[in-house]
Amino acid sequence: MYLQTEKKQELFENHGRLKSKTDTGSPESQIALFTYRINHLTEHMKKNKKDYSTQQGLLKLVGKRRKLLNFLHKTDIERYRAILAELKLRK
Repeated sequence: MYLQTEKKQELFENHGRLKSKTDTGSPESQIALFTYRINHLTEHMKKNKKDYSTQQGLLKLVGKRRKLLNFLHKTDIERYRAILAELKLRK
């Protein structure tokens, strides 16, 4: 599998709100995890252009990440801007 437990814990520790390995529920950690998965699937799609099931899964992940970013934008604009800067995302 492309995403090992150590990599997940590293993502949660670096981008989570509590900066711990167990902070899996905060929007920041979820957005970081989705971003990592989106980047991985994007590379896969560059090699396999006709893999439509992966394309559908990729679009669902992008939608989930967008919903979390919208939630964060509504609730706390500073955390929203911080996560955009950390992950180098743009709206």
